[in-house]
Amino acid sequence: MKYPKRSQYKYAKSQYRVRNWSEYEAGLKKRGDLTVWIAGDALDAWREAPSGKPGGQRTYSDVAIEAALTMRMVFHLPLRQTEGFLRCLADRLEVDLPIPDHTTLSRRLKKLGEIRVRRLKTGQPIHILIDSTGLRIHVGHVQKPPRNRAWRKLHLAVDAETGEIVASDLTAGQTHDCTQVPALLEQIADPLASVSADGAYDTRAVYEAAHERGEGRAVRVLIPPGRNAQLSRKPAAALQERDRNIRSIRELGRREWHTHSGYSRRSMVENTMYRYKTIIGRSMRSRTFVGQRVEVQLASKILNTMTRLGMPDSYRVA
Repeated sequence: MKYPKRSQYKYAKSQYRVRNWSEYEAGLKKRGDLTVWIAGDALDAWREAPSGKPGGQRTYSDVAIEAALTMRMVFHLPLRQTEGFLRCLADRLEVDLPIPDHTTLSRRLKKLGEIRVRRLKTGQPIHILIDSTGLRIHVGHVQKPPRNRAWRKLHLAVDAETGEIVASDLTAGQTHDCTQVPALLEQIADPLASVSADGAYDTRAVYEAAHERGEGRAVRVLIPPGRNAQLSRKPAAALQERDRNIRSIRELGRREWHTHSGYSRRSMVENTMYRYKTIIGRSMRSRTFVGQRVEVQLASKILNTMTRLGMPDSYRVA
């Protein structure tokens, strides 16, 4: 029996090699480095300034709470162990800092508000990759998780050039992916050059949201339409990109269009989802939706920090 060649398998696993292995290996080592630096500004901002209002005053600022919760997520610690870790760290560094207890961390987590992952505005158009995935939520003291376990949907927008998360959102599990695109794009300060997403985002609202963020420029929208997609009868300006994709797929074929148009770069956002679940975890720690949103925002900042330490530059060999 003659077996088909490797290239004939539709979903054959490819082999890759890393060009910058030494730099990437050094970045991996830095991720596990326990050396801690506390800047003077952070020490000054650790305690909450008096508000001038009557009543009890806060002891810890939002900077202190965010730092403690970041330690918790990086090292996968429960709240009590986080408190003990910070007390030990303050003793080793010989700094006089009040350490929030576990009840304070749990309570203040819900009051941190929005923690944006916005980068500094450059004014240069950026290429955005969008996708979503599911995260399990806490089920209480049930010994065996229910069969239809509740979950949340994580939405991420990733910069195609740097791999950094530039926008994030968390919704209920039943929320359609396409409905969150306008909210994600609002978090991005720079104009858009292109938006790439899978077929679940092939809706008019997504094309219109991307067109509005072009700031006078044409925004390339790379979303594969359905198999039987037809050209628009009265094409609006926002739908011209969809018609362009349909014509290109008819001419080149769907798989060739993925490579020719640059749509294949969307695998980077899928890799970001994989990194989120392997580094941060597949389950959420908080039991309230407000706390879960803060968790996602903190996790995005943590992943961006690890991305800046070094990412592999790989190429396909087979």
